Amino acid sequence: MSTSTPELELDCRGLLCPLPVIELARRLGDVPVGATIAVVATDAAARVDVPAWCRMREQEYVGEETADDGVPRYVVRRLS
Repeated sequence: MSTSTPELELDCRGLLCPLPVIELARRLGDVPVGATIAVVATDAAARVDVPAWCRMREQEYVGEETADDGVPRYVVRRLS
């Protein structure tokens, strides 16, 4: 798991499926190839949705961390 600071962190607390993944897709182009984006989401479906989106979009799912407030934080590396 990467412990480096992501280039961009998306606050998706309170958003329900599929909105965290839609926000990730919308903002992917905001970071350069090779950089990471963290999606902080309270929706339990994000634990499955973010890795699945990465597989479908050929991006790297780095893993899950925990935000300072205990909310899951899903880290994605832009590959293309």
